[in-house]
Order: sequence, then C-alpha cells, then structure tokens
Amino acid sequence: MKKVNARDYLGKIVNVKVDRKLGSRHPKHGFMYMLNYGYIPNTISGDGEELDAYLLGVYEPVDEFEGKVIAIIHRINDDDDKLIVINKDKNYSDDAIKALTEFQEQYFDSIIER
Repeated sequence: MKKVNARDYLGKIVNVKVDRKLGSRHPKHGFMYMLNYGYIPNTISGDGEELDAYLLGVYEPVDEFEGKVIAIIHRINDDDDKLIVINKDKNYSDDAIKALTEFQEQYFDSIIER
C-alpha cells in the first residue's frame, strides 16, 4: 500500500472507522477524547499508520462515519496529518477547529490547511 497525501482528501466524502470514541481515554497517555477520532481504512500516512481523522459535530460515540473533509491539521513537528471531517451540511472556522482538537493537538506545532 502506498503512502497517501492528506491534501488529496480536501473536499472529498470519506468513510471514517472510529477507534477512539468520544469520551474514551488514550491507551498510552490517558487524556480523554473530546470527540470521535479514527482513520481512513486502507491508507498509509506519513507516520506509517492509517490516515487519521477528527469528526466534528458528532455528539455521540460512533463506530463509523461518512462525512466531508473540510480541512487538514498539518503537524509541523510530526509527520502525521489529521483530516477534519464533518457532516456534509456544516462548516467550522479555523479557530473552532483549533479549540475542538486542542485536547490532543496542544502537544504539537501545527497549521490548518484548507
């Protein structure tokens, strides 16, 4: 399987497999997931794992979710981009994305790409 470019997913509809559900704890670091977090199956990201995704606007734990990619969190000090996936009819500002993902992204230097 070849490495994917997160930017190729901007504006696309994707299916996210959720492996860290809203309200669950990180198995190694112990922080709580303030939203659903998962990955795009059958992809390889810069870190050698599947391409990760945050789900915004989904207020209950889910196993899978189909939504639209509106942005990418590009980590400057870590080769592990994150997709921002939402319901097809919603939108979020960069400031809102930063606030909603801060529980995990506070440990990294990143920029939001559209």
